[in-house]
Amino acid sequence: MRDDPSALTFAHIPPRLLDRYEFISYGHAAELLGTSFRDEWEDILTSLDRFSLTIEDITKGGGNESDIPKKFDAVLYPRGWREIRISGDLAVKLFPRQRGQRAIPKEPAEIVTLTGYIDGHNIDFIKGRVAFDLEWNSKDQTFDRDILAMRTYFECGLIDVGIIVTRAEDLNEIFRALGPAVKSKYGASTTWLGKLTYRLDSRRQGGCPIMCVGIRQGCVTRLPIQATDTDENSQKTEMGQTGHEGQEGRHEEGRKEREDG
Repeated sequence: MRDDPSALTFAHIPPRLLDRYEFISYGHAAELLGTSFRDEWEDILTSLDRFSLTIEDITKGGGNESDIPKKFDAVLYPRGWREIRISGDLAVKLFPRQRGQRAIPKEPAEIVTLTGYIDGHNIDFIKGRVAFDLEWNSKDQTFDRDILAMRTYFECGLIDVGIIVTRAEDLNEIFRALGPAVKSKYGASTTWLGKLTYRLDSRRQGGCPIMCVGIRQGCVTRLPIQATDTDENSQKTEMGQTGHEGQEGRHEEGRKEREDG
């Protein structure tokens, strides 16, 4: 399952955010958010607008318990977003047709209950029929849990679309500039956009539309010197492409890397 065409995605994203975040939409998530869930999408866009990263945020430990998730909490909680956990039992009804009967009976002969069939599925934030999760620096297997949770909520009729925010690849330049200790903390097996999209390309989300948002260097308030130089060279190499043009190029390069791998 490939991501949605960029033109459809960017039509529902303010241009001012395109240099700060990478957006990839699956299952027409961007169109759903921009048309059917405008209030919830506006909450998310506001949180992205206000979000910024400092070097201290990056070097500080704590994973998803760091100050970074708290920045989203500060915007979303006052607007009615809440963490929700669901559980549910599955009741299986058996309707055996007896010998001599022409039709299946209307009443079940037996009901088998599978207790805890759905259990322990948490999502960071839900408002209305929109789900939101943030994964800054956890083990990449955490994406499997998040995707399964959103798929389960969707198949139970509880949500219509999900949003997952994580790191974009170009933050790696900053991590390298800050030294080996920081670079090793944000390793390839942690949560970043490439680890999320290859799971969604293989349809692990089922029919649940998901919007992926990658935090880019443009969110960092003060870049290290090396990262600034590297970023400038990269921009020259891309012949000055910014905004949605640059994102289209990165999407295509990432897709080719996944296919070659």
